[in-house]
Amino acid sequence: MNIVPRSLKTITTFSRPNVASRLRFLSTSLSQGVGSYQTERYTKVGGPLNWSNISFRQYSDVSPKHAGDKEERLKQDDDDNNFGKGNRTLPRLMNFPEIMWPSLLNSIKNWVMVHFIIRPYMDREFNIRDFAYGAKKAMQVISAKLMNGDFAHLGNLVSEEALNELKPVIQKLSVSQRRQLEVKESDIYLTFPYQIGIMFDEENKDVQKRWVEITMVFHVLRGLKEMRESGEEIPWNMGTMPEYQDKVFVCNYRFIKEYTKGQESDWTVNVVNHFKPIDLVNELKRH
Repeated sequence: MNIVPRSLKTITTFSRPNVASRLRFLSTSLSQGVGSYQTERYTKVGGPLNWSNISFRQYSDVSPKHAGDKEERLKQDDDDNNFGKGNRTLPRLMNFPEIMWPSLLNSIKNWVMVHFIIRPYMDREFNIRDFAYGAKKAMQVISAKLMNGDFAHLGNLVSEEALNELKPVIQKLSVSQRRQLEVKESDIYLTFPYQIGIMFDEENKDVQKRWVEITMVFHVLRGLKEMRESGEEIPWNMGTMPEYQDKVFVCNYRFIKEYTKGQESDWTVNVVNHFKPIDLVNELKRH
């Protein structure tokens, strides 16, 4: 029996986090079709929700430059001595716009998506808090392996397509830049789901294949745990203070899972980006 009503079959949009309480990052076979169903396929929402022409890719791209292709990013010099010449202190890892803050419109869409589509028709045990908790754990593991260049053990955590894009960029990073990739869960001070995407493939009339994507944003302050333990007061405007600018990072991770009946996969990551807000500010000043 098809558990998705016909009126919802055209849904292809983004919203908030969805995920079951059991967030597992084990072996997956998402490469079977994920690459073919990227966000470009998301166009509108039909049915009783009465939405039309929804603009799905409303990412908060705060960068003054469009995400360049892999070859362009590889041209960035990996020598720390060149930091003062206009390069980012940490090059962009993947071709994905930097997201820093929530979107009110997305938040509304996310709430509707979770409560009226995902829970009723895809995952009744879905819980946002549990997903965010699991996402932080996953990011800690993935970031540590990226720092060490341990790509061989990321196959069950990160999609093959993402790894192919990450490898050449990370391999050109200097030692100090690689160290900046590692994120400890205790240093995360803000986490939120920016967007959820639901993808349907109706080419196979016998089986309706479907996936869910969740874009998560993490704000990180290196040494946060030690600061708290020492009783140090953390200023709310630390991002603008010189003594904190090199310690503040933002990470964007996009998770994906197949929800096809009888073919459910585990959650994996298909987008990884780490950046410093101060780098974006400096780029804006130069442009």
